[in-house]
Amino acid sequence: MITCGHRSPLGAAYVEHLAGHPTPGDPTAAARESAALTLAYQGRFLTGPAFLGDTERRAVTRDLRTIHDLLRSLPDRIFDGSLAALAQAVGMNTRQTELITRSARTGSLVPLGRADLYHDGTTFSLLEFNITSALGGFENADINRAMLTYPPLREFVARHRLGYRDTLGCMARTMLAECAAAVPANRSPLVAVLDTVDNFAIVGPRLEVFAARLADHGIEAIACHPGQLTYRDGRPTVAGRTIDIVYRYFLAEDLADPASAAELEPLLAAAAEERVGLFSRLDAELYGNKAALAMLSDDRHRALFDADELACVDRILPWTRYVRPRITDPGGTEVDLLRYALAHRADLILKPTLLHGGSGIVAGWQVDTPEWETRLTSAVGGPYVLQRRIRPAAERFPDGAGGSHDHYLNWGIYLGDRDVIGEDGYAGCFVRGSTDPTVGVVSLGGGAAVASAFHSAFHDG
Repeated sequence: MITCGHRSPLGAAYVEHLAGHPTPGDPTAAARESAALTLAYQGRFLTGPAFLGDTERRAVTRDLRTIHDLLRSLPDRIFDGSLAALAQAVGMNTRQTELITRSARTGSLVPLGRADLYHDGTTFSLLEFNITSALGGFENADINRAMLTYPPLREFVARHRLGYRDTLGCMARTMLAECAAAVPANRSPLVAVLDTVDNFAIVGPRLEVFAARLADHGIEAIACHPGQLTYRDGRPTVAGRTIDIVYRYFLAEDLADPASAAELEPLLAAAAEERVGLFSRLDAELYGNKAALAMLSDDRHRALFDADELACVDRILPWTRYVRPRITDPGGTEVDLLRYALAHRADLILKPTLLHGGSGIVAGWQVDTPEWETRLTSAVGGPYVLQRRIRPAAERFPDGAGGSHDHYLNWGIYLGDRDVIGEDGYAGCFVRGSTDPTVGVVSLGGGAAVASAFHSAFHDG
């Protein structure tokens, strides 16, 4: 009998199922044979999926909806309705602030985001909330389908009536809803999947896959960069064709670079004049900024939230603070930041607010005291936050040889608008797993492997 360390009943049941149904073959073979999945994940797949029970999925989705609504309310609750003030508070420079506030004057902003969470064996904790169109994960359902070619998993999924969400379909529906005014009445829109010139040189092949896959949802798309755009009567064109919607893969952090901001200016001007739809609107990233989470966690703002909102914040968001000379500790007592952070180095992680993908993050338990002090000192007063360390529980995965081994997971749970994608707004999930129990950031760049996720109850896969 295989012993199982999964925290979820479904995970435990799957490992026991494999023990009773030994089957030759590699459960990741189909995923590794997929050109698109190889391009995205370099063949690094966990040997089984992750599982979300119905009650757990609904609970975390409900909490994420509440957190999303609270983040969207920050301009009104804290900054008298000023987006510019929020932009400056989260570390945006003058140019970024101007472009973001200009973008926010047009169209609507429909919820779409990916929450990165750890599970400590009892509950989920929210590490970051990426609220933007450039989320990755459009291959999520492809991983599910590839894994289902493995007979034991296919049997298990059918027996327990499990399913999965097509994250790409949720993204496509959200784009069409947010840019409804740009969708022609007599045809489907032409979409440009666009990143900066520098970024496109790296991620262009994957964006080409993304553009091609949008055809499955009735959308014609072309992957490109700003250098490939021309303008006719103020509207962007690519390969001589007028673009209706730009699916934005560049980020607000790219606009801090003067060269990137200049190359994107004609496009952003066209979007501001509503000559092209831009998905997602630039101000989305104000709410997905790590500093915005610090505002929810900050003791000074607790009076702005009602009892249910505070309960949600306390339940899912770990202690997070701006890096300032004076902060409040988890008990609410004002303390000297450096003294507190040095004393609790093993339980804290330092994060820049404006970067993504784990860039610039320093885990206190992975550096010595002198380096930690140096990093903290240079961060004080800048665009950085400190966050309480969450220790993810071990999840046991089959090893393909009748045994199992532990992984520590970063759960990427996607959230959309209930009125747009249906159900409760759950838009799919994938996980990244590391074998290192002291990992600072579970990321592909750090050697993590990925897996799909299946859930109970509804499914559209």
